[in-house]
Amino acid sequence: MSKLVENIPSLELQTKHLLTIRDLSAGEVFGLLERAADLKQGWKEGYAPLALANKSVALIFEKPSTRTRVSFELAVVQLGGHPLFMPSRDTQMARSEPLADTARVMSRYVDAMVVRTFGQDTVEELADRGSIPVINALTDRYHPCQVLSDLLTVQEQLGGVTEPVYCWLGDGNNMAHSWIEAAACLGFELRLACPDAFRPDEAIMASALERGAKITLGNDPAEAVRGAQVVSTDVWASMGQEAEAKARRAAFAGFTLDAELLGLAAQEAMVLHCLPAHRGEEISEEVLEGPQSVVWGQAENRLHMQKAILEALVGHQAGKDE
Repeated sequence: MSKLVENIPSLELQTKHLLTIRDLSAGEVFGLLERAADLKQGWKEGYAPLALANKSVALIFEKPSTRTRVSFELAVVQLGGHPLFMPSRDTQMARSEPLADTARVMSRYVDAMVVRTFGQDTVEELADRGSIPVINALTDRYHPCQVLSDLLTVQEQLGGVTEPVYCWLGDGNNMAHSWIEAAACLGFELRLACPDAFRPDEAIMASALERGAKITLGNDPAEAVRGAQVVSTDVWASMGQEAEAKARRAAFAGFTLDAELLGLAAQEAMVLHCLPAHRGEEISEEVLEGPQSVVWGQAENRLHMQKAILEALVGHQAGKDE
């Protein structure tokens, strides 16, 4: 059993909410990575700060989850707070209560909302109409907490996050969008290989490029992987796209991250996958379970990055509006 200790959070973010990585400066991303590493080491040594003592965090989930729910619930508990898991089907949101009403009421009950939902507009409206921090735990457009956790894994494995060449294979989805935002923020080189019909959002790409991001986008997996130090992929059909699975498997032919494709990457390349994985589709069993895969440590790092995010956004709160 770890010992909870009084501790003043060492990092305070300028933003009140985390809806996308674009909300953060490069310095704040580096600060979160450093703090998450410290929290991980402290937890392994038996210590955790009481940053969320006497605070409650609502976890509002419209989409099912394993890693996101467990990591956020435990993150709140390990920081001395109280998590309140709220599937949207069990709330008045399922009966079309206006989001503005939910946001204002929840702001009088809890100290923050962690939201896993479909539309980015949902987290944006909750943030706009409430008075407490809102954390995007996944939308169809962005998955910022996952990519921040992935960067923690890269830092652990390679000693830094700005020098490696990153490769994204597959769907131009919320993960791709958050990798694009991270590349624009931190300045690392990012190569994306996506089928032409499944490219990332043009506006997100254009905004990143305008900010000087070093990003290339093509449809050749081999070209994108060649020489990369970090190779990441995701399922071809995400939640809500199950009806498209057969058509997507045909469109993504040739995009499976197998041993032959991984052999084109740098010798020290590491493989990331945010899970769950469909073995034999976007990634082979051999690669997922192979020596270059770091997906299990990557999954663990969700816990420690969530703690750093919660501490920075919620631990500094003076209190809820009356």
